[in-house]
Amino acid sequence: MLFVPLPFVVSLLLTIVIVRMLSQRDETMTFEQRLFLLLVCAYALQSVLIGIRWGYDIRAILPAQAMLATFNAALAWVCFSSLASDSQPRLKQIGWHLLPALIVGVMMFAWRDAVGTAIILFFLGYGTALLWLARLGPNALVTSRLDGVLRSYRSLQITGWALVASALSDVAIGFDQTRNGGAYSGAIVAAGNVLALLILGSAASIASFDTSTDSERQDEEPLPEERGASEEDAQIVQSIDALMHKKALYKDLELNLSRIARKLGVPARRISNAINRIHGISVSQYVNNYRVEEACRLLQKTNEAITQIAFEAGFLTKSNFNREFLRVTGKSPSSWREEHRGIELRKAA
Repeated sequence: MLFVPLPFVVSLLLTIVIVRMLSQRDETMTFEQRLFLLLVCAYALQSVLIGIRWGYDIRAILPAQAMLATFNAALAWVCFSSLASDSQPRLKQIGWHLLPALIVGVMMFAWRDAVGTAIILFFLGYGTALLWLARLGPNALVTSRLDGVLRSYRSLQITGWALVASALSDVAIGFDQTRNGGAYSGAIVAAGNVLALLILGSAASIASFDTSTDSERQDEEPLPEERGASEEDAQIVQSIDALMHKKALYKDLELNLSRIARKLGVPARRISNAINRIHGISVSQYVNNYRVEEACRLLQKTNEAITQIAFEAGFLTKSNFNREFLRVTGKSPSSWREEHRGIELRKAA
């Protein structure tokens, strides 16, 4: 009977994720989407290498496995940090993150005993960096579509914790190798690293789908945190209100914080701070308030299907529409329509 290691099954599942990412793109991929696609491909390849190493005990691939694992941690940081930057990453900036993989490759031949420690440190470093980025909240992901920014943010958190967990599993493997001669290492890999790859691949896929296709960028000036709403905050929010009312910007399915910033000529961070200080909500909630308001108007005045109304109001998915509609009105769209249609009929009578 042919033995198929679990990592190969995970690699197959990740390949399905890759096919899905490619098939659901109706237009040219952005630079960030290509990065995420590359990341999932790298995860799939890493799972194959793990299967060859632990399934068939082929140790000749250890250098490639070690280098690819380190490269994946660095690439995960590059992918998610690109969502938090209003300027497109430069190849030179990305190139610096190839150094950890090269360092591990050299160490495999020059100082193999320290490779495990180096990989653990790199994983912990990039995992901690992702979690540090996550502390800024969903609004930090300025190029992620507002309709999906929360999913991208959750993916960021999952990836950060998964890298930290992978580092800890490597510690457990090293301890097992020293204490038990590697008797449990295969099980640790199957339960830890391999499942982590599946989780990481899914997270990268979600973040990729929620990335805006907008390709125009501008440099964003980092701003210090301020306390309390200022007159400038009020003016910024007033300008955004005007955009929403006059141009119905909320109907843009690809709308993100970066695009709003360009329309106003104001840094994205300043916009998110102003909305939070004036209204006490996130940018996505602020925009969705307008979308729900438009949906209410259509529900009351037209006979269109609720799903069609959701798309016309600017929502990309029905699930997000239902969730946000409930948050704003306290009712489901169908219940709201039935109630307010009754009010209209009573007025007419």
